[in-house]
Amino acid sequence: MLGAACLLAAACTPQDRFIVITGYAQGGTYSVKMDMNGTDGRIRMRPEQIKEGIDSVLEEINNSVSGYNKGSILSRFNSGESVLPDNIFKDLYEISHKYYDETGGCFDVSSAPLFDIWGFGFTSDTLPSREKILSVLETVGMDRLADTLVLDGKGHTSPELILLPEAASGNKNGGSSDSESVNRLPQLNFNAIAQGYSCDLVAEYLHSIGVDRMLVDVGGEIYCEGLNPSEQPWGIGLDRPVDGNNTPGQDLQGVFRAGPEPCGVVTSGNYRKYYVKDGKKYAHTVDPRTGYPVTHSLLSATVIAADATEADALATYCMVIGFEESKAFIQSRNDLEACLVYEENGVLKTWTSPGLILESL
Repeated sequence: MLGAACLLAAACTPQDRFIVITGYAQGGTYSVKMDMNGTDGRIRMRPEQIKEGIDSVLEEINNSVSGYNKGSILSRFNSGESVLPDNIFKDLYEISHKYYDETGGCFDVSSAPLFDIWGFGFTSDTLPSREKILSVLETVGMDRLADTLVLDGKGHTSPELILLPEAASGNKNGGSSDSESVNRLPQLNFNAIAQGYSCDLVAEYLHSIGVDRMLVDVGGEIYCEGLNPSEQPWGIGLDRPVDGNNTPGQDLQGVFRAGPEPCGVVTSGNYRKYYVKDGKKYAHTVDPRTGYPVTHSLLSATVIAADATEADALATYCMVIGFEESKAFIQSRNDLEACLVYEENGVLKTWTSPGLILESL
C-alpha cells in the first residue's frame, strides 16, 4: 500500500485513463482505482481534488461511528451522553437493526461489551468468567433499543428514550436479574459493518462526480463495478486463512473475478485476530447469543453481494453460524455468491457457490 498522499496516474490506452488514489482511514489504509474518463467523457476534477473528496467522506464516517475516536457520536453515545445522531449514524444504525432481525441476533452491533471483555473491542480484557459473561449478556441485544432512533423535542437522542420499557422488566439470558444490570443501555460497535459501509459511501461520492469504473478498497473490504484497465472483471485475491498470514496478498488461496455489475466483496475470518491462552485459541468472532468466541470449523467467509455493506454484515453472520449453516444460507439466496474456507480433519477445504469461480494460482 502506498503512502497517504500518493496519487499514481496510469495511462493504459488512449481511451482508458485509470488512476490510483491511496490514503489512511479507520486505523488502516484505503485504495481507490478509478477511470478518469467517467460516464460523460473525461472527469473534470484533478486527482488531488478527488482525494480530498474521498478523505472528507471517510472523515465524516470517523467522526460519526468510530469507536476509537473519543469525540465521535458513537463514543459519546457509549459513554451515556445524549447525542444528536447525524445521517451516517442513523443510517448505519437502522441498517444494522435490519440485519439483527434477519439473522436472529447473530449480527448484533450492540454486542460491543462482549468484544471488550474478550479483548477484541475497545479494551484489552481476556478470559472473562462465566458470571462476567452472563452479566454482560444482560446489556446486549438490539431488541433492547428502539427499531429507529427516537428524538426528543429538541432533536436529541437520549439513552432513556431509546431504551425499550420492556427491556428493564427482567433478564433474558439466565444471568443476574439485579436492576443495575438489566437497566444498562447496550453499547454499540459498528466494526462488523463500518468498512463495507465506508466503501459504499466512497463509491456514492465517485458516482456523484461521474465515475462508473472503480474498485474501492477500505481496509480490505471492497466495492467494485465496471471493468478493470484490461477490460476484464476485477481480479480479487483470496487470502489463505492460516494463522500467521497477517499481510493481505502475501499468501493467496486463489483469485476470483467480480464485476462488471456493481457489487461488494468482503471476507471475514478468524486467522488474524485471535490470541492463545493456556494452549487454547480464542477467535475474535464472538457469538452475541452465547457471549463466547465461536469454535466451529469455518476459517473464512467471503461474500459477494449487491453492495459492500451487505457483504460485510453477511460475512460476519457466516462466521458466527459456521460452515454448514452458512452453506445452506448462501444456497437459499440467489442474490449472493460466497467462498467458504473451512478445516476438516486438519485439512483446508474450500466451498464456492455456483456463480463464483476460484482460479488457482
